[in-house]
Amino acid sequence: MTARPTTPIELVVFDMAGTTIVDDGLVEQAFARAAERTGAVALPADEALQYVRDTMGQSKIEVFTHLAAGDREAAARANAAFEDAYAELVDEQGVTEVPGAGDTVRALRAAGVQVALTTGFAPATRDAILRHIDWTDEIVAALSPADVGRGRPAPDLVLGALLRAGASSVAAVAVAGDTASDMESGLRAGAGLVAGVLSGAHGRPALLRAGADAVIPDVTHLPALLGIRGRIVEADIEDAEDDSVAASFAPVSAR
Repeated sequence: MTARPTTPIELVVFDMAGTTIVDDGLVEQAFARAAERTGAVALPADEALQYVRDTMGQSKIEVFTHLAAGDREAAARANAAFEDAYAELVDEQGVTEVPGAGDTVRALRAAGVQVALTTGFAPATRDAILRHIDWTDEIVAALSPADVGRGRPAPDLVLGALLRAGASSVAAVAVAGDTASDMESGLRAGAGLVAGVLSGAHGRPALLRAGADAVIPDVTHLPALLGIRGRIVEADIEDAEDDSVAASFAPVSAR
């Protein structure tokens, strides 16, 4: 494993759906409802669904713009229908955290590390989800593309979180997410650590290809990766560079 300079991590930026919030296919179901209700999707259904999967984590309006063959008005209608459909599904099926996500956030806060949430959802959908979570008082910010300018894979969400938290540098920021676009966003922002989690949309190969420094089973393993919860458990952490276990990815490590 390549040694990196160590910088104390002051802020962890978590994705929401698939990372800290259980998705259970809600995003795909909401896309399907939106497509059916608006007729705005110009691609064949199977191709459109694959694109939705490949672009998980990105700004939904940008995804719909592609699906609508560049028609911004159609994309806006579809995006609004998606937001309505997602809210319906939240009411129908409920929302739960990824097991242990709340305890992980509290452990980070107890260690003096700030926590922010980011998402490709519009603010209304983001807030509807957060109303079902009991640890939102622990976070410094919850940001959507509308809050910062651009969605993933642009760096804006990570940099916006840094500014709101008042972190001293991008090297003091760790990013964790379940999609390739989460990894790309963290890298473009210059985050000190970019970690993929296997609790959501994309698997280990996709996360590694996107540049993840490490891939862990879920967010509950992040404190150990940062050296916050005792020693690193070797079986829990897979190194992104040499495909071996990162037993020495040592406390609060950054680029």
